[in-house]
Amino acid sequence: MVIPVHDVNPIRRTPYVTYVLIAANFLVFLRTPGVAGSVAGESGLAQLCHLQAFLDQWAAVPRELIHHQTPTIVPTGDVGVGPQGPGCLVGPPDYDKSPPLSVFTAMFLHGSWLHLLGNMLFLLIFGNNIEDRLGHLRYLLFYVACGYAAAYGFAVVNADSADPLIGASGAIAGVLGAYLVLYPKARVWVLVPFLIFLPLRLPAWLVLGFWFALQAVYSSGQGVSDAGTVAYVAHVVGFVAGMLIAWPLRPGTPPPPEPRGMLWGRRAHPRR
Repeated sequence: MVIPVHDVNPIRRTPYVTYVLIAANFLVFLRTPGVAGSVAGESGLAQLCHLQAFLDQWAAVPRELIHHQTPTIVPTGDVGVGPQGPGCLVGPPDYDKSPPLSVFTAMFLHGSWLHLLGNMLFLLIFGNNIEDRLGHLRYLLFYVACGYAAAYGFAVVNADSADPLIGASGAIAGVLGAYLVLYPKARVWVLVPFLIFLPLRLPAWLVLGFWFALQAVYSSGQGVSDAGTVAYVAHVVGFVAGMLIAWPLRPGTPPPPEPRGMLWGRRAHPRR
């Protein structure tokens, strides 16, 4: 797996929407019970019960999206002691949940620092050029549309799943798909783990094409042990949705100029 760190693709306007999305994801994460204080997202029983209740209210659940029904018994966030020992209490929900709206709120939820930082890195690197090409409002609508396509695509394949679906991965996958269509020849600096992290500058079509191929393989359950905990199908659907939406714009998008004297995305100043 390669880690992108910067792309050599100038922009004409400040990507305000991308910055706001990143800030919003961090703020929501810091307000998510039980995960912000742990690098791996692990916590004690009380925090776990609180987190379950929080996700049940705000995360997207495939079964709810497909059948448009919410459960009558949900985690309350409290800890109780039963015949088998301590556990999370359940009871009738004290809120009204809209399954379609939960897709939007789920885009800002993450399960760990690693989950959040990985998503925001991709959004920061590739989102600014898509926002530059589409404009602020159209980019925001595009981002949300890809997130919805990814969530419902995953729900169709997992119609009976009650596991919460969280994260901005589906929407960001749409950004990657659009980038591949609009800027396939742009150069991307990546770190390749090979004994040490080797810095390489590769074309976007290779970096993003490789990423999509991995998601497609993983979505089939091959080559990865955690296929049941990561929504690879949502990544695939979001990526394809981004490509399809961006495709009509392709003829009007020339290859990006590559400034001279660039080193790791920064202009090298000549010695005097």
